[in-house]
Amino acid sequence: MYVLHRIKTFVSGRLSLMPWRWGTERVGRLRFGRQRAPAGHFLDATMRTLEYAQRSGPRLIPNGGARTIGVLSLDPTPYGKASALLAIHCATRDSDHFVSSVSVPVANRSSLQVAVARLRRLDVDGILAVAPQRGAIDMLAKLLGDIPLVAVASQPQEVVSAVAIDHYAGAAAATRHLLELGHRTVFHIAGPGDGQDPGRRLAGWRDTLVTAGAEIPLPMIGDWSPDVGYELGRRLGSRTDVTAIFVANDQMALGVLRALHEAGRRVPKDVSVVGFDGSPQGEFFNPPLTTVRQDYTELGRRSLELLLTEIEVGRHGRVHETIPAELIVRASTAAASGRTPHAVL
Repeated sequence: MYVLHRIKTFVSGRLSLMPWRWGTERVGRLRFGRQRAPAGHFLDATMRTLEYAQRSGPRLIPNGGARTIGVLSLDPTPYGKASALLAIHCATRDSDHFVSSVSVPVANRSSLQVAVARLRRLDVDGILAVAPQRGAIDMLAKLLGDIPLVAVASQPQEVVSAVAIDHYAGAAAATRHLLELGHRTVFHIAGPGDGQDPGRRLAGWRDTLVTAGAEIPLPMIGDWSPDVGYELGRRLGSRTDVTAIFVANDQMALGVLRALHEAGRRVPKDVSVVGFDGSPQGEFFNPPLTTVRQDYTELGRRSLELLLTEIEVGRHGRVHETIPAELIVRASTAAASGRTPHAVL
C-alpha cells in the first residue's frame, strides 16, 4: 500500500506540471478547472464525453514542435458549447497541436481583455472564437493584433474569417416542412439576439412564411432553456389556432412538449413541433423530436483547417465557410388536421 501511495503521488505531481493538459478557465468570476453542473442542469452525453476528453489531454510531442491553439468559448448554450469544444478537441486529437481553452460567460471588453491576456501568456499561435456576437468579434480583432483569429459558429460578419452552420437554411427547411404538412402558419420561439441581429434562425423562419404567403405570427423570445420553453409553450398551448411550432433549440422544445401535454394538446395530432440542434436526446423525447441537426464534427474540422492555413501562410483574409444543416424528421410532426400535405417552393 505504501508503494502504491508513492506511485500515485509521483504520477499526480508529474501530471500537474505538464503544460499541455486540456482544461477550461472561466473568465469573469474567475473559476478555474472543470465546472460542476448546477442542479437540474441539462448535462447531455456530449458534455460528459467532453469532460473525458478534457481529462485525457493531447499527447506529448518529443521534438517540441507542436503548435498551441487557443479557444475562446462565448457560446451561452450548454449543448452548443460542449459540442463545439468537443469537435475542436477531436479535430486536434490526432495532430501535433495543443489546445488551451478559456470560457467567457459574459463577453465585454474587460472579460475579453483578461481572456486574451491569458492566451497570450500561453504563446498561442492562433485562436478559435466559438459563437461570438458581432460586437465581441470587433473587440477581439483589435485586442489580438497580428494573432490569427477564426470565428466558429458565429453570426455573419466581415471582420475575420469564419466557419458557421447554415442556420438560415436550416430554419427555412424546418418551417417549409411544417407548411408542406398543411399547417396554415408556423409559430416561432426564438433564441435571444445580440441587439443588432434577430438571428439567422428567426430570419429563415420569417422569410419562408413571407415567400409562402402565410401569416407571420409575432415571435416569442426565449433564453435557450427548457424552463422558458415550458412557460412560452403554456401560452401557445392555450391557443386553438396554434397547430405548428418551430423552436430555436431542442432544449426549449423539450419544455414546449411538456407544456402542450399538460394543456391536453396532443403532439403531433393537434400540434406539430420542430426543434433545432440535433441533440442526441431528441430521439428519446416523447414523441421523438423532429429537429435540424448541426454537424459539429465538420464544424470543428474545417475551423481548425482554416486557422492552421492562416497560421502557416500568414493570411489574414476574410474567408467564410458554411456547413449545411440537416432536417431530421421524426414523430413530433404530422399533417394538419383536415389538411392535405403539399409542396412549398
